[in-house]
Amino acid sequence: MTILIIEDEPLVAKNLEKLVQELEPQATIVATIGSVKDTLSWFKIHPTPSIVLSDIQLSDGVSFDIFQEANLNCPIIFTTAYDEYAIRAFKLNSIDYLLKPIDKAELKCAFDKFKRINPTDRADIYQVQLESLLLDLKNKAHKYKTRFTAHYQRSIVAVPDTKVACFYRDEVIWLQTISEADSQRLITDYNSLDEVEELLNPEQFFRANRKFVINKVAIESYRTHFTGKIELKLLVPTKEEIIISKEKAHLFRAWFELG
Repeated sequence: MTILIIEDEPLVAKNLEKLVQELEPQATIVATIGSVKDTLSWFKIHPTPSIVLSDIQLSDGVSFDIFQEANLNCPIIFTTAYDEYAIRAFKLNSIDYLLKPIDKAELKCAFDKFKRINPTDRADIYQVQLESLLLDLKNKAHKYKTRFTAHYQRSIVAVPDTKVACFYRDEVIWLQTISEADSQRLITDYNSLDEVEELLNPEQFFRANRKFVINKVAIESYRTHFTGKIELKLLVPTKEEIIISKEKAHLFRAWFELG
């Protein structure tokens, strides 16, 4: 078995290599690459590996750009903390989808699944699955909401996505607006942030933690703690500090720099 690892965080990549070597000592890790550009260059001169372990958010884009351009006919295990994407689609159209930090037992299950469905004559099926996944994500991209209803006094108002600073949970789901004069906190009818997150464009909105989903245009600045956590400062005052965990910090930085 030959394995290509696509991961832009050196420490995460080393840990993943260690797990692979422990679980599959007979396998060969042919390369560990951290960018879309370098991976595309690699595929031009190397044979297709048996399997790809791929992060989604890379230093110069998303790994889907690789799979759209390269003519791959091998299975993929997505390894990422970027859970804003369509998890159901990954489950249906890839070998597996593992959230970081990668659990050794879950990775073993993914390899076992790969071995069960890996006859060589199924290479064309992997390509069809990948095309289906990319089509699903493309279609999903056109379904993001751009207006959100909320309660203002006794009325219902519609807030465009460009005027949303953040959604946050405080017993109910609130929408906070971006306003030069007076930022408003409006109650929505959503049941959870997970429900809201499904409606948002992940290029524009980021799930900071369990309580906040923030809009990129509402971010004034951020600072990194000595612990590796990130503290956000929005253009509007928020009810509490918005902290991003050390594990998600690199994903936030990559997301924030895109676009």
